[in-house]
Amino acid sequence: MPAKFPLGQLVATPGALDSLERTGQSPLEFFSRHASGDWGEVCEADRKENDFSVRNGFRLLSAYRLRDGTKIWIITEADRSATTILLPEEY
Repeated sequence: MPAKFPLGQLVATPGALDSLERTGQSPLEFFSRHASGDWGEVCEADRKENDFSVRNGFRLLSAYRLRDGTKIWIITEADRSATTILLPEEY
């Protein structure tokens, strides 16, 4: 699916990289889902907030689970300068 917004610089925390490596998954899979507007495992209110934020230039948050059940977040800054993949406890 086409990207709905620019991701800026792609960044990953050490914990997220370790978890992705452990499961054999690529961060690009999740960056792609996030950029296309697939927000993953967020509540309906957060989905609506993300949709609003795409149109109005606010910060975006997606949540996904890796194959082993580890939860990861992806956050795109409001100015679209960077998108970070991280574990929730690294926030």
